[in-house]
Amino acid sequence: MKLTLALSMALMLSFTAQAGFKSKKLAPIKIVPKVIYGQDDRMDVFESSDSLMKELSRSTAAQILNNNLVQEGDTYTIKSKTLEEEGICKSERFSSQPAAANCSGFLVGADMLVTAGHCINQVSDCENHAWVFDFANASEEKTNFSFDNSQVYHCTKIIAREKNPSNMNDYAVLRLDRPVTGRTPLKFRTAGKPADDAVFTVIGHPTGLPLKITAAADMRDNTNAIYFRTNADTYGGNSGSAVVDSRTGVVEGILVRGDQDYQQAENDSCLVSVHRDQDGGRGEDVTRITNIKFPKK
Repeated sequence: MKLTLALSMALMLSFTAQAGFKSKKLAPIKIVPKVIYGQDDRMDVFESSDSLMKELSRSTAAQILNNNLVQEGDTYTIKSKTLEEEGICKSERFSSQPAAANCSGFLVGADMLVTAGHCINQVSDCENHAWVFDFANASEEKTNFSFDNSQVYHCTKIIAREKNPSNMNDYAVLRLDRPVTGRTPLKFRTAGKPADDAVFTVIGHPTGLPLKITAAADMRDNTNAIYFRTNADTYGGNSGSAVVDSRTGVVEGILVRGDQDYQQAENDSCLVSVHRDQDGGRGEDVTRITNIKFPKK
């Protein structure tokens, strides 16, 4: 269940619930918001001409509350309000699309998924959420989405996790309830760090929307040992997204926090995206994938 407009207004600066939203029944999972820098570079999958990123998007999953998935036999459908119904202005991009996801995650093994540490606090969060692949507009823009069993998973174990307020390390590695077939785990950096002039693409679910490929993110600060900073056009819901090198498709990190998402529109009660200059704002923080303590094979 998502925030009402009034509550969204009240929490606009902090966005402290799951991907900007919270459930009345479940304890909120803290997330931090993101923003648009310069031109909005978010694209639905069918809008992208980058075949590599489109293929990588197939290994990206949306974290969705069980309450927002309706199961009938072997078919699941999403029960969710649109972005506009959540209080975002109709003039905003993607306002008619459903906002169902809390966070994003990506495959790094047949049954192993990486997300942000603040997206999954304890094993009960595994029980209360599904990880859904193909929540995306792959061929056209849709308003209704359905999935079969091969697209819907739950995590059964938190293999490794850190949410450290001192050094800001933020990641989680999850074991899914069974191997994911027909999708290739993403390749990721195991040593070193990206170049200072690297360009990135973020693949995930901004504000809980169907998957977006967000290209043309520049490196801003590559000095911190735990995370680097970019100007990616990302929002709450992108937490846990793979941040990949735009040329190679290799995962360099996990999108975890950033600038303010939304602000109240002038002369209106709805919310509009915050826009910064290309080099403005605080930037978006990305946990280095090399910080993750993966299990030994």
